[in-house]
Amino acid sequence: MKKWFILSFLLLFAVTGADARTKATKKSAQSREEEPPYRAYLVVEASTGKVLEGRQAHLKWPPASITKLMVALLVMEKVSAGEARLDDRVSVSAKASKMGGSQVYLKEGETFSLGDLMKAMLVASANDAAYAMAEFIAGSEEPFIRMMNDKAKALGMLDSTFRSVHGLPPSKGEEEDITSCHDLALLSRAVLNYPKILEWTSIRQDAFRDGLFILNNHNKLLFKMPGADGLKTGYYRKAGYNVVATAEKKDLRLIAVILGSPTAKTRDAVAVEKLNANFALYEMVQVVNKGDLIDRDVLLPQGEVPQIRGIASHAFAYPVPSKSRHLLTSEIRLPEAMEGEIKENQKLGEVVIMFDKEEVGKVDIVAPRAVPKAGSLTILRRKLGLGS
Repeated sequence: MKKWFILSFLLLFAVTGADARTKATKKSAQSREEEPPYRAYLVVEASTGKVLEGRQAHLKWPPASITKLMVALLVMEKVSAGEARLDDRVSVSAKASKMGGSQVYLKEGETFSLGDLMKAMLVASANDAAYAMAEFIAGSEEPFIRMMNDKAKALGMLDSTFRSVHGLPPSKGEEEDITSCHDLALLSRAVLNYPKILEWTSIRQDAFRDGLFILNNHNKLLFKMPGADGLKTGYYRKAGYNVVATAEKKDLRLIAVILGSPTAKTRDAVAVEKLNANFALYEMVQVVNKGDLIDRDVLLPQGEVPQIRGIASHAFAYPVPSKSRHLLTSEIRLPEAMEGEIKENQKLGEVVIMFDKEEVGKVDIVAPRAVPKAGSLTILRRKLGLGS
């Protein structure tokens, strides 16, 4: 009897233990299945910066070669300001020629145009090209990195600290570049102000060094998704596979930032999924066009003419879910009258745009022309109701 009791107990223990182990295994597998194939992501509309969806947008993460977007932005700002030209010749230093990782094998003493080096950096992610341009713009790497961090602060990239011009993994004793999905979206929106950058990032394959070297774009979304035309990928072991992807359909341009995916294939699949899902959900609604005449008079008691109608200073469009267009409204805010003379393009009031009763934008209403102050006799006649 005693033997039977012990055997029964052992059998029950074995069955219970096996059941517990099975449940634990299932729970572990379920947990792995639920774990997303990235560390963080964000999707925004490019012109307004409206966040469409995301996860851990402020998670600080090494961007790897996406760092080069900041280099591209600073170079194009110098070009735009007339402080550099894309046909300027850049001499390759010894240090630039020794950059590892992705490169176009620049040799010390060679010279290339600034434009060719930008193309090499943005298409083939060439670290040597990035370093050579940093030296050309700022004299050496250190002051250029300071420029990168100053620009990051100016853009509101508060999660970011740049410590290199290329995004390579740090050497022993050094710290890595750090940013976030939120900050890379801000950087990407600034980059998109320069169409030439988008022209480079949309190149699938091109020649370098008079055709002796072929540049192949690391961003395979250009081949996988219609409308994709940028911007940059990045990878090293600790950072995982990262991408800042942008695509345009009709009037809607989206930016998707994916950080920390386990494989390039997974990263690209997530980017395509997120972009396509939001293209299907949202549409860009044009609320105001630049130069639209505002159908409301502002009285000018002292003006050469008795009233004026303003125009919209700039256009404004906003992304909304297709089924929610009716929630997008606008309100004209204008004073009844304005004293004194009116200058051309002087602000008269504003159009306030709201989505679901929340303010999402403003457009200034400005004077389409100057209105000088009227003579005293004209002003008196108006006060007496005798017309102008």
